Amino acid sequence: MASVIDRIKRFMRSPQGQKARARAERLARDPRNQAKARRLLARFRGGRH
Repeated sequence: MASVIDRIKRFMRSPQGQKARARAERLARDPRNQAKARRLLARFRGGRH
């Protein structure tokens, strides 16, 4: 049985995985999404009380 990591690696090598990676990279460059990610991390780190 393939491990979860092996299945993820196989997916990322597939055409659908490449497309998903390109979309994620494009979204990560957006300043609004970066701000959202920072706010989310701050909540997990206890930065917002």
